[in-house]
Amino acid sequence: MILKALWALNKYFFRYKYRLFLGVVFIAVSNILAIYPATVIREALDEVIDGVQVLSLFSGSALHKDLMGELGKILFLFSLLIIGMALLKGVFMFLMRQTIIVMSRLIEFDMKNEIFHHYQQLSLSFYKRHNTGDLMNRISEDVSRVRMYVGPAIMYTINLFVLFLMVITAMLRVHPKLTFFVLLPLPILSIAVYFVNNTILQKSEKVQEQLSTLSSFVQETFSGIRILKAYTRIVTMGLRFAEDADEYKMRNLDLVLYNAIFFPLIMLLIGVSTIIVILMGGHEVHNGTISPGVIAEFIIYVNMLTWPVASIGWVTAIIQRATASQKRINEFMQIEPEIYFTEQGCRDLDGTLCFQNVSFVYPDTGIEALSNISFCVPKGKTLGIIGHTGSGKTTIAQLILRYYNPTGGQIMIDDKEIASFHLPSFRNHIGYVPQDVFLFSDTIENNILFGLADSKDNGNLNAKVVKAATDAFVHHNIMNFTEQYQTRIGERGITLSGGQKQRISIARAIIRDPQILIFDDCLSAVDTETEEKILQNLLSIMHGKTSILISHRISSLKFADHIIVLERGKIAEEGSHQALLAKKGVYFNLYQQQIKEDLINLSE
Repeated sequence: MILKALWALNKYFFRYKYRLFLGVVFIAVSNILAIYPATVIREALDEVIDGVQVLSLFSGSALHKDLMGELGKILFLFSLLIIGMALLKGVFMFLMRQTIIVMSRLIEFDMKNEIFHHYQQLSLSFYKRHNTGDLMNRISEDVSRVRMYVGPAIMYTINLFVLFLMVITAMLRVHPKLTFFVLLPLPILSIAVYFVNNTILQKSEKVQEQLSTLSSFVQETFSGIRILKAYTRIVTMGLRFAEDADEYKMRNLDLVLYNAIFFPLIMLLIGVSTIIVILMGGHEVHNGTISPGVIAEFIIYVNMLTWPVASIGWVTAIIQRATASQKRINEFMQIEPEIYFTEQGCRDLDGTLCFQNVSFVYPDTGIEALSNISFCVPKGKTLGIIGHTGSGKTTIAQLILRYYNPTGGQIMIDDKEIASFHLPSFRNHIGYVPQDVFLFSDTIENNILFGLADSKDNGNLNAKVVKAATDAFVHHNIMNFTEQYQTRIGERGITLSGGQKQRISIARAIIRDPQILIFDDCLSAVDTETEEKILQNLLSIMHGKTSILISHRISSLKFADHIIVLERGKIAEEGSHQALLAKKGVYFNLYQQQIKEDLINLSE
């Protein structure tokens, strides 16, 4: 069933059932006020015709003027009645929109919040499988199209059924035979809608798919604008965008073509119904079975059905597009997070961390990143991890943060399996500085304060921010900016240097005062002198905390209590800095190689 995707919206209708009920009531009242004037006009027209005939009989007599006055009063009362009902109809139409259209906006608000919340719960692997542009399109464009269904489409559909039922009842009450002939074209309309529905649905899905492709392309282009300029690919990317945009245009035009069929067809059928009213009604008037006012009443009824019936095509298009959009939304909303936890409350951590025969294979690529890894970091100690690119260093950090679950073995925190901890509370005990630094397009202060509940101190600069920035050896850089800590950085921190971004990221991690600290190659963009100063500051911060230092520089790890050397996902060597140098193995070779590189850099 093509509307099955929209069943997911029933919970919102139930949530706002009182608004929906009142909306239906207001629709019914406004339609009653719209239908009754047709009866008034019929009676008024018949009164005028009868009055003219009577006046012709008393033409030239003394009663003629009195009769004219009475007829004028009657017409004036009819006019006041019609105007009054029109005004009341306008009031109830306003109330109708204030209930149903406002309901649709509330549903839109709820949907966007629900989708955004669900996005945040999904695992990291989900984001590796889907483009950012597609995710953005589903929470914006798709939700907007669904709102058109729960708002205008629902309102006009209810209005159509209520008005249709009332008008048909009124017509049958006046003249059943004429009603039958007036409604003859409607089955043709139903058949046309039935055959076009599936086509509109298919083409709507294609339009949405292409829009997601276009959004993803634009998002990637602007994110990588520096690379585009550096490689002078602006013209090439412009041509690619033009191709995608042209495809989107053609798919939309194809959809518009089918939507455009409805309106001329409906207007034609309404016109045919009007002609039937005049022809058949004129014949009945000639036979004396109905009055001329009935023809006028029926023409008003037919015209009253014009927009509701004409809106069938528009509403059908909205419903089909909403179905396609809701289907896309449901696809993501039905995806369950891969990371589960059993605890529901908060738990304090001592910080003892153990990997017991841990292995991990990335689900999307099938690459084995870790193989049978075992180590322990006692509370308050520092573990250094070093290895070549692709040896599995970052994977260890991601497993500790539970971005992924290990495919083999166990990760234990305080002798308890990590999977049992309440995940949000567990991550609150961790300060993480990722290898790829991400800063928000906000002030430096807010970037450092990110994640803290007490992020503001009566509107004044939080002293914690200054201390964290000082410990990360970035305070002096910030003070050189014109607006200092209130300096707004560009998207992803584009206005800062690589070293400044890394140090602000360090400040963001240590300001939380977490029990576990993870530094994933976070000093790669700073020089050796700055690195030494930052490490000296971090030593006091790391005291009493379980710390993981991941680096490709041995100089960053010399203060670690224990160091493991990774090669192709396995531990090649482990021990203290001095013990590993004494072994003259992999670690020693890395040390010698880095000394040579430093000497070369100094000579330059």
